[in-house]
Amino acid sequence: MPFGLIGEQVDVRLTQRTLEAFHKGERVAAHSRRYGGQAHGTKPEHMPASHRHYASWSPQRFRSWAASFGPNTEMLIGAILASRRHPEQAYRTCIGVLRHMRGLTKEQVEAASAKALANRAFSYKGIVSLLDARASPEPASPERPAITHRNIRGPGYFH
Repeated sequence: MPFGLIGEQVDVRLTQRTLEAFHKGERVAAHSRRYGGQAHGTKPEHMPASHRHYASWSPQRFRSWAASFGPNTEMLIGAILASRRHPEQAYRTCIGVLRHMRGLTKEQVEAASAKALANRAFSYKGIVSLLDARASPEPASPERPAITHRNIRGPGYFH
């Protein structure tokens, strides 16, 4: 169905070989019926322009992009793609995650990817929170107090 008709009422005519959709008496789509194999298909002209751009991409494109960081990141992107019924549904998540990795070291990205794989965190929010945790500076070491003051006794006082 053309994206402009989302929410509109359409009439559908099914024959043994075709599916036709009509809006206000005008035929707006015609497809061959599918009885086996791939369950859905979308014609590029029925997509919004922003989605048409992504339709030309492939899962391999995302895996190659992720491989530039390392094997854990490549496996993570593969798991994100596999977690959706149709890989195209994961493209925006992959784009967001890979863009969020910019500015981080490969070691930080690989560590966050390994943790995401171990926790099976394949959502955008879950992965971004792991990446942000890796990007934040390490906390002050517990061996010296963060503040020096005469009322702070330190660990030696209690032993």
